[in-house]
Amino acid sequence: MYVFMNLPTRFAPAQLTACFITIAVLAFWPQPLWADNRQVAVSELERLHQFAFARKMTDELKSTDATFAIAEHYFLINDIEQSERFYLLTIQKARIILDALSHTPADSSPSPVSVSSPPEVSDASQQTIPASAVEQSSPGAGTEPSAVSQKLRTPSPELERRHFPDDARSEKLVGTAGAYAVVKGDTIRLIAAKLGVNRRRLIQANKLDEKAYLRIGQKLFYNNRRIVPQRMKNGIVVNIPDRTLYFFRQGKLAVSLPVAVGIAMKSERFDWKTPTGKFKITAKLKNPTWYVPSSIQSEMEEHGKEVITSVPPGDGNPLGKYAIRTSIPGILIHSTTKPGSIHSFASHGCIRVFPDQMKEFFKEVKVNTPGEIIYKPVKLTVTEEGRIFLEVNRDVYHKSSGLAAEVRRLIEKQNLSGQVNWKRVESVVRIKAGIAEDISL
Repeated sequence: MYVFMNLPTRFAPAQLTACFITIAVLAFWPQPLWADNRQVAVSELERLHQFAFARKMTDELKSTDATFAIAEHYFLINDIEQSERFYLLTIQKARIILDALSHTPADSSPSPVSVSSPPEVSDASQQTIPASAVEQSSPGAGTEPSAVSQKLRTPSPELERRHFPDDARSEKLVGTAGAYAVVKGDTIRLIAAKLGVNRRRLIQANKLDEKAYLRIGQKLFYNNRRIVPQRMKNGIVVNIPDRTLYFFRQGKLAVSLPVAVGIAMKSERFDWKTPTGKFKITAKLKNPTWYVPSSIQSEMEEHGKEVITSVPPGDGNPLGKYAIRTSIPGILIHSTTKPGSIHSFASHGCIRVFPDQMKEFFKEVKVNTPGEIIYKPVKLTVTEEGRIFLEVNRDVYHKSSGLAAEVRRLIEKQNLSGQVNWKRVESVVRIKAGIAEDISL
């Protein structure tokens, strides 16, 4: 089908008819076993992007991209049943939108489209997704949804019961499943740092060649949904296992930022783990001087390096342009000259923030703001809709007595044992992806 999308635009009537017939046959002809639903979903998504960008149908694109990102996530963790479900939904969403666009002049708005009889989706297992399952994310405030969006958001009790992960909305969750567009200067490592996702998983989910150059505008699918681990009325929470800083104002989560925290263990002499505990912001420093802690001076000496006691402001200062001092001795929240280290265990105990994000955060946070550094590798929550989400991170500091036992304890403590899919619970614990997963029965 992609070949026909690149043919010349002028045809004789007979040629045009033949092309449409061929496209229709290719679209609905049963796929051979090697042409699985993932390949079909990728193909349909490419076609949708070509059409929808020209028509400025960003809401439709976002919804379909998010559905495909969910499918890729399940594919990555080897949950074939769930990945097939969302690949099929991606195909169906894309084809319904494409069908509407194919009957709409380029300079007019999309006309209403019926979803009562959606296109058939070829599938070796003969799986189908009901038309009522096709859902669309809400348009931005102050805008009118397109006719396609209105039809795709067909409300029904069946749709409400399905609870797809890409439609999760809750104050207890942060992040999303979506698509990131590559910009100038991006690398895989920098994108993973900005989004707060695992670099290896980003590579695997998008079938990337780690050595290949990224193209500006290239779409990378990701999932960085997390459970908010602890709330404050006003203040900062840093959870070490998920490498995330949560900033609250007036009881609401104002922003969450991926951060780098202390490495687990440098050597027997030096312990660089970020400590837990409550703190207050004691100072804000712009273009700070870095006064090298004695422990890092000792490490320099041990490695035969020149011992430096301080580093003035400038490009060589590891604190970057902004630093926030906490009441915990030696612990700063600061920008960095190594942005690729964000969302990893890489510091000497301090909390590093991506430079551009730190610039904005620095403006918002005030001296005397309270905070707490916590260690919660396992998080469980029930959303306002009654959906149960579980997030399991690696126990890098080896503080947990056992992640599986901790998960079971949390589920039993909230009397949810009969309401969760235990097979999915086991998968989440095994993978330890650090992503909030819907484990509702």
